[in-house]
Amino acid sequence: MAPTATFLQTSPSVETPTGKLIERRSLVVGSLTTARDGSYQSLISDLATHGEEVEKHLLDRIVDNAASLTPLYFTSIYITLGSSDYTSLLPQLSSFLSILFSSLAPLGKLHALHVEENIVPKLSADLTASGYELLSSPDSLAILAQRPPAPSPAAVSLRLRRPLNPAKKSSKAAVWTLSSSTPSPGTIDASTLLTPEDRVRPIPTCEPPAADGGVIRRKRACKGCTCGLAELEAEEVSKSPVVVLDTHADNEGGTIREMSASDLEKLKVAAQNAGKATSSCGSCFLGDAFRCAGCPYLGLPAFEPGQKVVIDVGMDDI
Repeated sequence: MAPTATFLQTSPSVETPTGKLIERRSLVVGSLTTARDGSYQSLISDLATHGEEVEKHLLDRIVDNAASLTPLYFTSIYITLGSSDYTSLLPQLSSFLSILFSSLAPLGKLHALHVEENIVPKLSADLTASGYELLSSPDSLAILAQRPPAPSPAAVSLRLRRPLNPAKKSSKAAVWTLSSSTPSPGTIDASTLLTPEDRVRPIPTCEPPAADGGVIRRKRACKGCTCGLAELEAEEVSKSPVVVLDTHADNEGGTIREMSASDLEKLKVAAQNAGKATSSCGSCFLGDAFRCAGCPYLGLPAFEPGQKVVIDVGMDDI
């Protein structure tokens, strides 16, 4: 089969429907028949000579979905097949044209070359059914078709917000407007709102009584106390007397004496220096195993350094 002359556009770019110039990208679909007679290679060379980007595939790779084509990419597609190729393609012609249609850009053109006269009606009908617009006459042996331009988005009318009635708008604004004729109440001193009775600390009356039913047992301050109970407990502990039990006295049960203020200061200093001491005398807070025979804490449990040791005078064993 002799090669058929093909008229090519020499411009290296093409204008899109939006007026933008893009580079020409062509796809050439050939077969073994046109590859043997040289028309396939000749067409590729002519397109490359005019500066077009050319992608080439054989027919069977596209029909078998072995080649992946970029959607909306090519500005021109050229089909160069032999008469026997068109005849064997007829059962799959519709799907073949649909694949090419999806890869053709809007207003891109499809050139079907070397079409036999008996194939023209079938090819023209399938092109129209696949969405192409025929640009060549039905009796031409080189059919030219085009993909229609992309549809423009439909115009949608938007409902405009009606302007607010000026009278209604002014009435709504007046609700939040302070009248200048209204006298200002001035700044209120919060301390004047409390009476002397309000400043008196209330005495709790709902706390459970002690086991003997006499003294009311007050709740302990919780961790992170913010109501002032922790400060009250600390003040009571600091003011409570500290007594010492001497178990080595001659009388039975030992003697109990209250420590003076000077003795308390000495104990505080000894507790502060307990961490630096290396002898057993500086480790009284650790327990009886670290106390000497005359230690005043002998018999008492271990305590933290600096902790005040308080002995309840109401203990039954004293």
